[in-house]
Amino acid sequence: MSTPEQKVTAAQQSEPRTYQLLIDGKFVDAASGRTFETLNPTTGAVLAHVAEGDAEDVNRAVAAARRAFESGPWAKMTPHQRGKIIYKAAQLISERAKELAELETLDNGKPIRESSYVDIPQTVQHFEYFAGMADKLQGDTIPIGGNVFTYTMREPIGVCGQIIPWNFPLLMAAWKLGPALAAGNTVVLKPAEQTPCTAMELGKIFLEAGLPDGVLNIVPGFGEIAGAAISHHMDVDKVAFTGSTEVGKLIAEAAARTNLKKVTLELGGKAPNVVFADADLEHAVEGALFSIFFNQGQVCCAGSRLFVEESIHDEFVERLANRAKSLRVGNPLNKDTHMGPQVTREQLDRIKRYVGYGEEAGAKVLAGGRSPEAEELQNGFFFTPTILDCVTNDMKVAQEEIFGPVVSVLTFQNDKDLLKQANDVVFGLSAGIWTRDIKRAHRFAKSVKAGVVWINTYNMFNAAMPFGGYKQSGYGREMGFQVMDAYTQCKSVWVDLSENPIGWFSN
Repeated sequence: MSTPEQKVTAAQQSEPRTYQLLIDGKFVDAASGRTFETLNPTTGAVLAHVAEGDAEDVNRAVAAARRAFESGPWAKMTPHQRGKIIYKAAQLISERAKELAELETLDNGKPIRESSYVDIPQTVQHFEYFAGMADKLQGDTIPIGGNVFTYTMREPIGVCGQIIPWNFPLLMAAWKLGPALAAGNTVVLKPAEQTPCTAMELGKIFLEAGLPDGVLNIVPGFGEIAGAAISHHMDVDKVAFTGSTEVGKLIAEAAARTNLKKVTLELGGKAPNVVFADADLEHAVEGALFSIFFNQGQVCCAGSRLFVEESIHDEFVERLANRAKSLRVGNPLNKDTHMGPQVTREQLDRIKRYVGYGEEAGAKVLAGGRSPEAEELQNGFFFTPTILDCVTNDMKVAQEEIFGPVVSVLTFQNDKDLLKQANDVVFGLSAGIWTRDIKRAHRFAKSVKAGVVWINTYNMFNAAMPFGGYKQSGYGREMGFQVMDAYTQCKSVWVDLSENPIGWFSN
């Protein structure tokens, strides 16, 4: 047995990993025996061979989750006991932080500084927060008068299907699993086929933490097969999905056509990030960079529409372009790398197409707009930080989600002009504003159609703060106490306390 000092890190492991499905507390092959490959986006090499779940595997997973919910030890545990298991999992994640951060970077391509200082710590925080939530779910007594005692109670929904994206693989699993388990539900989790590795490691961690068999089942596979099977399953009580608006609509339709399962959707965005002339421009430049180039721009709430007040446009975009050109694109395992590769070749090609759409429509590339030329990056899916200027709000690049490191710069003349443009989009997930005028900032926060607004900052998150969108950015909320509404049902109880209750049809 190797000592801790001799342990091979995720980055040092040369042979591809192998992952099975997790069903009913056991790691098993897919019913079909099929597997698929997940690639390292930095090199294009195979990172892991993963069991490919399909409808039969989803059936097995749902059946296991149903047994665990109805009659397993999970159903008999106190909320405090459930919380202890979730908290134990958080501790185990913390102990394996370095390994998990490296694996996340290998599978997704995000810089190790982000995996190490954002994804893993935030994952731990989320599980710790919801571990404490497990015994805080309370009902109410309702004083309706008379000789009647009425109260409400929160109960878990049942079997939850959870379909998570590839941009924050482990953290999105925490966003979904934390509240679901705290409320007493059981789960069938489908990680994104592009980035399944850390979700499978999380399954091992929860088993080690003492989670009973069948409470957490993980079925990697393709969205149109395994994801669709979850969405259409008659014995799934709720589906939570994070991903594109197009797929979110399909999931909502499937829920309506089957058993009217509950659905929460965290979908796309096209956030307005606004810079007024009175802002601290140095601060705003750094904030604008972070809002769009964090995680290679693969963030649903990215500040991809940068509205700059006309009077400072030239100075601001010059500063922004110079800073963007200074960002280091390269091997994400290097601690000084600012941006790693996009997650897949398909995603890289999509970004290139949108830059082309912008140029055809009259936008000007002030920085980036291409893959880097360095020879050592040619096998990976890299793209440079890109700034498109002279963009108008009717262009494709201003209206459609690119999901990459491409920011469109637009101008505005006054508050009225700004709000008209900012809200003229089908999405409504997030928004940002940079100004020294606090009254203006609060007026903007009230008037912009977005579920999250950042003032003189961007991309701030905490497990205690709810997150979710307006319009076609979805419905329901992640995080905070509000998310517990999505994983519990409210039951009303009436008790007649009259000494001689009389029915309607008594003589």
